[in-house]
Order: sequence, then structure tokens, then C-alpha cells
Amino acid sequence: MILNETYTMSSGTQIPKLGLGTWFIDDDKVAEAVREAVKIGYRNIDTAQAYGNERGVGEGIRTSGVAREELFVSTKLAAEVKTYDEAVASIDGSLATMGLDYIDLMLIHSPQPWSDFRGGDYSEGNREAWRALEDAYKAGKIRAIGVSNFLQEDLEGILATCTVVPHVNQLLVHVGNTPSELLDYCADKGILVQAYSPIAHGQMLKNEAVATMADKYQVTVPQLCIRYTIQLGTVSLPKTANPEHMLSNAQLDFEISDEDMSALLNLDEKDYGEFSFFPVYSGK
Repeated sequence: MILNETYTMSSGTQIPKLGLGTWFIDDDKVAEAVREAVKIGYRNIDTAQAYGNERGVGEGIRTSGVAREELFVSTKLAAEVKTYDEAVASIDGSLATMGLDYIDLMLIHSPQPWSDFRGGDYSEGNREAWRALEDAYKAGKIRAIGVSNFLQEDLEGILATCTVVPHVNQLLVHVGNTPSELLDYCADKGILVQAYSPIAHGQMLKNEAVATMADKYQVTVPQLCIRYTIQLGTVSLPKTANPEHMLSNAQLDFEISDEDMSALLNLDEKDYGEFSFFPVYSGK
């Protein structure tokens, strides 16, 4: 079962191939969502300071009934944090808010603040935030460290001075939006890619070609999309608070053929409808 399968990061730490994304799950509801996911068999839970639900995620982890060391918990520094001191305070803040002794993975959420996404040069700020993550990693507060939404040039800014190569780059990856060159670059550097919004924030449910292929495999569109990202070699992070969807998303006991993988790889579909105002979906 996919929930039992893992990748090994360059840090040597294992990470489950399928995780639960928690963006847009309110803080007062996310603890129950986490408990339900863990009950189903999920062991990888992803949150962020920007989601405003770290407290609830931490509660869900602590009250899940499963030993802490069996669970993999990720969070992210707010995109606006671009100094060493701010990053140190933010790391300690996440640990305190979640009520955890350590975090399994912590990322820089974006190479630029959201208000200037894909805008100015924040390479020095990213290096300062990264230095704080490295120190927390070496101190054992964090088991692995990485980045999110980093393009090749953003990664090069980190790689120029880092003492720890990012273990992860979390990216928008889905059928219709497969950044192949960036995926290859990350693989070459030993950076594992995590795919967020593998169903394109629900927009793939409207795609007839994808629906037709899902019918061919006798699976749902979300199952096909999640399986696609895993066959790309990424960690898949579908977001849901619905236990039925959590269970369905993990039923991936099928394989997409090479021919169909190629067809999905070449599909270009980046219309995010009502969600297009979010920076990551804006097409910048």
C-alpha cells in the first residue's frame, strides 16, 4: 500500500511518498483531520506558518494515538522571514505552537515574500534564513530542511554558500503543470521534490482528457493525478479534510503506463479559475 512506501532523503531520513496537505483547513478543524488521516494510515502531515493551523496540526499529532517517531511532520517558515534572527525566532515559534520537541522537515516557504512573488532579489535573505535552518538542523530541532517554490536560480543562491544542501524542494506539480527541467535539476542535486496541489487545487476534476484516462484505469481523477506525481518520483501532498477522500486518495494500487505518463507529462493546463489570485497560481 502506498501509505507504507517511503523515499530516503539525502539526509538519510525516510519520508512517506504520500502525505496530507492542510492548506485551507482551519485551525479548529485540522486536529480532527490529522487524527482521521493517521487512523487511515497516513504518516506524513504538511503544514506551514502561513496556513495559520500549526497549533491544530500539533494537537492532532500529539493526540493521534501513534508514537511521535512514526509520524513525519513538515512546516514552513513564513515567506516574509528573510533574516537570521527572524528565522531563529520563527523556528522556535513553530516548535512552541505545535507543542513538538522536533520537526521532521522545515522549509523556506517561498524565495520571495508573497507580496513580491517572483519579483525582487532576496538571495541574501534566503541565505540568512537557510543558515538558521542549518543551525536548527545541526542542533537536532529539525530532522531535515528544504525550500518551497524555489526555481533553479533561487536554489543556486542557496547552493553557493550552504553547508547543507536542501533535502527537499516543494513545488506546484500536477498533470498540466510539470516543470521537467526543474525536476531534473533537483534530482541532479539530490534534492527530493514534493508535489503540492497534485489535483491543481481541484481544477483537474474539470479536465475531460484526464477524466477519460482515469476511466481507462477505472480510478478517480484525483487517484490518477496523485499516482502521476508519485510516478514522477515526487512526494504527493493532496489536501483534504474529508476522511473518505483521504482513503480514496491512498488507493493507488495501479500503474500508469509509460505512454500515458508521457501524454500526461505533455498536457498543459494551468487555469486555476477562482484560485488564480494566489501568487503560486498567478502565472508569474
